Amino acid sequence: MMKEFFVYFFGAGSEVEFSLFTPAHFAPVVLMLFVIWLIYRMRGKIRLSKHEENLRMFLAFALIISDMSYYWRLVGAPWLQPGPVENLPIGVCTWSVIFCSYMLVGKKQFLFDICYFWLLSGSLFALITPTPLTYTGITRFRYYQFWLEHTLGYISIFYMIFVHGMRPTVRSAIRSYAALVIMAVIAYCVNSMIPGANYLYMARPEAAPSVLDILPPNFALRLIIMAAAISAMYVLAYLPWYFKDRRAVKAARTM
Repeated sequence: MMKEFFVYFFGAGSEVEFSLFTPAHFAPVVLMLFVIWLIYRMRGKIRLSKHEENLRMFLAFALIISDMSYYWRLVGAPWLQPGPVENLPIGVCTWSVIFCSYMLVGKKQFLFDICYFWLLSGSLFALITPTPLTYTGITRFRYYQFWLEHTLGYISIFYMIFVHGMRPTVRSAIRSYAALVIMAVIAYCVNSMIPGANYLYMARPEAAPSVLDILPPNFALRLIIMAAAISAMYVLAYLPWYFKDRRAVKAARTM
């Protein structure tokens, strides 16, 4: 019985178990927003708390464990047939987790710069259409691993904004975009070398429902549309800070 449970819990189903825009989809997102709101409300107390560093270390540890557990699961569950087609650490979400962990430990601004735009421009689609969960519902390990990995990144970013006063700049956006281009080049090379690989969803649309379904299969058109969409998301991610700076300048002029 115990072996059957572990095979089921750590495995992946053959039928659709997770549906978009259901309670199983909304609950983790709502919980994430609630935690971010709590951090905002208690930012002053957290900043002055003697346990603030421990809280950052806990968040960093949780991020690393949530990401590494995905690969531990593959190693410990040979029935999942782990391989390089889908399971290499090449992706915005994976590296956002790693960068966020080091950002929390060292309070590194340049890592915040990268993660802020990656999360709010690229990983945001994973929250809207979490396609990896199609065959793994709430009774599977992958469901909890996926949501922990993705929501903790946003919590970490807003923790650094509210508690440590970090913020993005235009230079931040350029730095982050350059890192994304490097990631895209790596993904393109891997997709070309490994038949069936589709890292960063650059090779083809996914089989599961996704916001990327609207993209054409032609690589050149797909790449142009993705670049334009991500650029627009970068602009949107920076707009709140742009308007905040404008208001500060106007306020200073009226004094």
